[in-house]
Order: sequence, then structure tokens, then C-alpha cells
Amino acid sequence: MRSAELDDFVERVSERTDIYSVVSQYVTLTQKGGRYWGCCPFHNEKTASFSVSPDKGLFYCFGCGAGGNVFKFLSLIENITYFEAVKLQAQRLGIDLPKKKSSPEQERRRREEKTLLKINELAQDFYHECLIKTARGSVGRKYLAARGITMETIKTFHLGLAPEEWDSLLKKLTRQGYTAPQLESVGLIIKKKSLSGYYDRFRERVMIPIADIFGHVVGFGGRVLTSENEETPKYLNTPETVLFNKRNLLFGLDKSNRAISSAGVAVVVEGYMDAISLFSAGITNVVATLGTAFTPEHAKLILRYARKIIFCYDSDEAGQRATIRALPVVQQTGAEVFVVKIPDGKDPDEFVRKHGKEAFKELIKNAVTLIDYRISYILTNTEHSTIQGKHRALQEILPVIVNVNNPITRDEYCKKIAIELLLDERLVKDEYIKLLKQERSSEPKKEVVVKETKHYGEEDLKIRMATEEILRMAWHEGDILDYVLMLLPPEIFNPYQREIISWLETCLKQERRPNKMSAAEELSEEANLELSRILMNGTDEFGQKEVALFEESLATLRQIVLMKEFYKLSSQAEKYIPDDEMTYNKTVKELIKIKEKVDNLKGNRTK
Repeated sequence: MRSAELDDFVERVSERTDIYSVVSQYVTLTQKGGRYWGCCPFHNEKTASFSVSPDKGLFYCFGCGAGGNVFKFLSLIENITYFEAVKLQAQRLGIDLPKKKSSPEQERRRREEKTLLKINELAQDFYHECLIKTARGSVGRKYLAARGITMETIKTFHLGLAPEEWDSLLKKLTRQGYTAPQLESVGLIIKKKSLSGYYDRFRERVMIPIADIFGHVVGFGGRVLTSENEETPKYLNTPETVLFNKRNLLFGLDKSNRAISSAGVAVVVEGYMDAISLFSAGITNVVATLGTAFTPEHAKLILRYARKIIFCYDSDEAGQRATIRALPVVQQTGAEVFVVKIPDGKDPDEFVRKHGKEAFKELIKNAVTLIDYRISYILTNTEHSTIQGKHRALQEILPVIVNVNNPITRDEYCKKIAIELLLDERLVKDEYIKLLKQERSSEPKKEVVVKETKHYGEEDLKIRMATEEILRMAWHEGDILDYVLMLLPPEIFNPYQREIISWLETCLKQERRPNKMSAAEELSEEANLELSRILMNGTDEFGQKEVALFEESLATLRQIVLMKEFYKLSSQAEKYIPDDEMTYNKTVKELIKIKEKVDNLKGNRTK
């Protein structure tokens, strides 16, 4: 149920939002006339067909058909719901969300989550001050400096230091009124096994706050500094909590999303120290997984900002296996997948510290495709000097290229495999064809649906242009709808236009002006897209010229409707000639009347 308070909130956000300012954060726009143009972020294109009209507050892509208002754009680009887009923009503008009525349980959970986020924020500040403002932070500062991490990067990521004391954070936060169970619930402290009480989870570690996409601190990672105990883990993360779920988090995305969107590519590394090191070196379109396998949720997060994903995991055996596991996950999302293999068995952090930013950029530039990487991995990890070994390697490689549809690309891969395995190219192709037949025969039979391709004839084009002109006028002057529908049958409009007309009538009955916000919320996706396209192609100024164009469009449609009726009656009249002269004569009179109406319409249009 919509409320006046919620409507007022949406209106305030809308009034303070400039569509150009929002879209230009994601798309490079160039002004041409009264519009801005760029390459569409929703499909691959080289020629700019994506248009933004600040005056109308609308965007539209003439390539893929995406269109709507600023919140529709945000919902598409950020992969969120429409109202989540409104809330996101409100947050960016500093507009508070309206308070909605909640159940006591919902209100309790909301307060609890807010408290837990505050605890993490205070812990972040405590660790950060320990690192940069205290003498005991010197060991952490030296460690980070040795890894090439600048003070600017330390402040950007709010890096910190957990002191070696067993309960320094516990004492600090309990003195501020927070309870031990609360601290335990976010993973900052651990209950003692044999004695009563708690102790700090993170001690003598460089601390890395982990934030969600909105910048809220939801957990921490800690890198040990010194330890005489071999069982002490080098890296330690916050355990799973109500705030922290590694499957749904990518380290650094809150800081790198703009750079990813601008570059059109995300570089994915394994650890947060790799990400921080690259960021410090100037490679800012980077994110890291958090000690877990790459998940579909991770892919969806990245695809909000870029279609191209480059994996840059450690080049040791564990890193290569992790890459192989991650690639199918991303491939299924439709992303463009590439892989960088770090030379000399190094990780990204080591490489960029030794060779610098430009050398790393060169690695990115030469990233290989998913197929090339998998072929290389198989060849490296199989013994293929013998006949049996060659056969095994071939049977592992061929499934990698079985879904390559381009025949030229497929032939090139067959040549490459033949050269690598020292096999006859014809043999490789024969084995490929055999595997392809097996794959196709094992697939379930699919019902073939032939889609009818729509071609606009001259009359169809006239109808489309005229109906759009009438709807543009109806958007601004809703009172004309009764007049239009009195002269024209609903069938002259397409289904989405009929939905728009029905909605405009509802707005008229409710005595409210239609606007882009209510259209986006109340119309179907397809109808709203149709409306956005129609409004983008017209003018907001209605003078004598526009009124004349509306009347001409109405006359055009009226003429088409009458001629269709004329031809229909003509075919009926022919049937009555032999045996029903009375009905025939009556039909002819109707035909004469219709023809007179058509002639009158033609006469009026030529005056």
C-alpha cells in the first residue's frame, strides 16, 4: 500500500536527481544537440546509440531498446529493484528514508543490525588508530611499508592493527556500553573454553576492514605479523555472522566499482592484500574473494558494473586450480572471461611490487581467453610424450572447444592442438567431429520455435508513427483521450499502447497528472519501455505545429480504419450479389458513406 509519505520521499529524490549526472558516472557521454550520446552499457556496441535527454529525464538505447527514467537506469546498471534504486540515489543525496511501520520483531532486528554495524565501525576506528597513532603500531606500519602500501592507501582502506594484548578491544567496547554477546555475534571476540569470560579474536595482526557495496563494515581480515606457533593461520577472517557472508562479498568493491565501470573490466584476485597492493600501485579496478571459491553471487556483483572479468589468481598450483574452478561459474553468467598468468610463480602483490604498474597493465593487456587458458593448463598438467598420453590429453582438451560455434576459430584451435600434441590435424578434427556428434545425440530434443520476423510495411509504419504522436499528445493533454477513443477503435493501437491508454485514463479519473515515476511503478516493463521511447522521440513543447501534427495523425488513423472497414464490406457485398439484392444494396450504401468520409478526410488534409 503506497502512502503519502512514501510518495513525497520518491518525489524529493526525483526532484534532486539529474539524470545526466547519474548516467555519466557509468557511461562516457558526448553532447549532440539537446541530447547526450554514448555506447550502451547494457549491450556490446561500437557505435553510440545510447541517448540521454536531461530535459525529459529519460534515457533510451536505439540499439537494444533499454529505456526509462533515472531510477530505471540505476536498477538495470546496479542489478537491483526499482525501489532499491530510489533508495540508493537517496543515500547518495543524503535524503533519509521514510520510516515505515514494522512489526516489533522487524523493528528489533533493524535496531540489532544497526548496533552491530556500529560495533564494527568502532572496531575499525580502534584498529586504525592503533596502527597510525600509537607506538605499538610501528610494527604494522613497517610491515605495510615493506609491501609498498602507502599511507594514502592505509587511510583509503582504513587499515589497522590489532594489538597483541588478549582483551584490548573487548575492554574498549564494553566501556562504551556494548555487551560481550554483541561483540561475539559479529566475531570480534571468542568465549573462553575452560574459564568464564572472553578474549579478542584478532591479536597482533594487520587488520583489513571488509565492507559491503554500500561501505558498511561487515567483517575483518587479519594478517599475522609475528608468530612462533606454526598452527597460527597467516590470514584470519571474521566467521560467518548475520552481517558477514563470504559468498556475497567481494573485498574492495565499494571502492573500486567506479573504476570497474569506467574501465569496463574487473580484475579479480584471491586475497585482500593482493587487491590492496594493486590499488596502491594505481590498479584500482580490482576486487578480491575472501578465502572462498568464486560464486555466482560474486559474478552478479561484478556484472552490475562490467561485462568483462579478468582472473588474476596466484600462479602456483593452488591458484591455477582455483582459476579453473571459477571459470565455469562466470562463463554461465554470459560475462567475457579472461585469465592472467603471473610469470615466475608469483602472486599479483609480488609482481607489481617488483615490476611496477605498467608491467602489470601489460599482463592485463595480454590476458588470454578462457579456452586458451584451459588448453594451456591441460597441456601443462598432463604427460603427453607417449601415444597413450597424447590420447588422454586430446580427450581432455576437446570438450573445452566443443561449444565453439565459429568454424574459423574452431579450425584454428584444432591446428593449435595438433601442433602442441604433435598430431596430424586431420586426426584432431575427426576426433572433434566424433565428440560433437556424441554431445548432440545426448542432448534432449528441443521443440523448434520459429519466430516471426516483423517487417514494417508502409501502412504499418504510418500507424506506428501516428499512434505514437497521439500518445505523446495524450501524455500532456489527457482530456483528448475520450475524443480519440470515440473516433478510433482500441485495436489500432498495439497491446502496450493500449495499456498506456488505460493507465492514462486511470490517472485522469483519479485527477492526477501522469509522470515518469508513476509510469515506471504502475505500467508493465514493456509498456513503460514503449512509453519512454515515444516520449524520447518527441517534444515537450506543444504549439500550433504540434496540434496540427496530432490532427493529421488522427486523420491518418481514421482513414486507415475506414478503408479497412470499406474493404471488409466490399468483400461481403460480393457475396450478396446472386441471391440477396436487398442486403447488397444496403451494403453498397454503407460503402458510399464510408468512401465519402475518407474523401472528406483526404480533402481536409490537403487544405
